[in-house]
Amino acid sequence: MKTATTAGDRRGVWRLPRYILDFEARIDDALDALAASLAPGAVLLDAGAGEGQHRARFPGQRYVAVDLAVGDGSWDYSRLDALADLEALPFPANTFDAALNIVTLEHVREPKRVLCEIARVLKPGGRLLLAVPLEWEVHQAPHDYFRYTRPGLEYLLGEAGLTVEWLQPAGGIFRLLSRRMLSAIKVHWIAALLAPVALSLPLLDGLDRERNSTLGYLAVARKG
Repeated sequence: MKTATTAGDRRGVWRLPRYILDFEARIDDALDALAASLAPGAVLLDAGAGEGQHRARFPGQRYVAVDLAVGDGSWDYSRLDALADLEALPFPANTFDAALNIVTLEHVREPKRVLCEIARVLKPGGRLLLAVPLEWEVHQAPHDYFRYTRPGLEYLLGEAGLTVEWLQPAGGIFRLLSRRMLSAIKVHWIAALLAPVALSLPLLDGLDRERNSTLGYLAVARKG
C-alpha cells in the first residue's frame, strides 16, 4: 500500500508542471509528434537552438543545432553544430527534412528574412515546427523585438513560401491570467496570496472559445 501511495504522489507531482506550464508542455508534445513522424536518419535543423536542449527528443534523426549564441550569457553554447545568424544560414538549399524554431522568432530583427532562410534550406515537403509568444514578458533583452498574432504568423509564413498545416493558441485568457499571477510572485512575496486563484484559473480555460488572449502560438508549416 505504501508503494502504491508513493507512486500516486509521484504521478501527481509529474502532472503539476504540465498543468502550470501548459505552453511548454504543448511544445514538448509537438516536438515528440514531429520526432515520431520523421524517418530514421532524417536531417533536422534547430534554428535558434540555444543550448540544444531538444537534441535528446530526436535520437533517430540527424539533429543540427544552429544559434548566434547571444541570447543568454549563462548558457552553454559549446554543443552547437554551427554558430550563425539565422538570417544567413550556412547551408545549401533543400538540405533539411524538417526544422524547428522554438520561441526564437521574437529574438530576431528580421523575422521574415529568417523564415525565408529556413524555407530555403528545407527540402520540398519539409516541415517547420514554430512556437512564438504573444502575451509574454520581455526576456533576453536587448534581443527581444516582437510578439506575434495569428494573422501576423500566417502572413510571415506565407511570405516565406510555407503553407500552414495547423496553427493553434497555447491556451486562452484564463491560462494567461494564471501565468501572469504566478509571475507576480517573483516580483514580490505578497503576491503569493494570489496562488490559490492562479492555480484554479486554468480549470476555466475551456470557457474561452476564441482564445485571442493567449501566451503564444504553435504552428506547423510545410514547404511546397
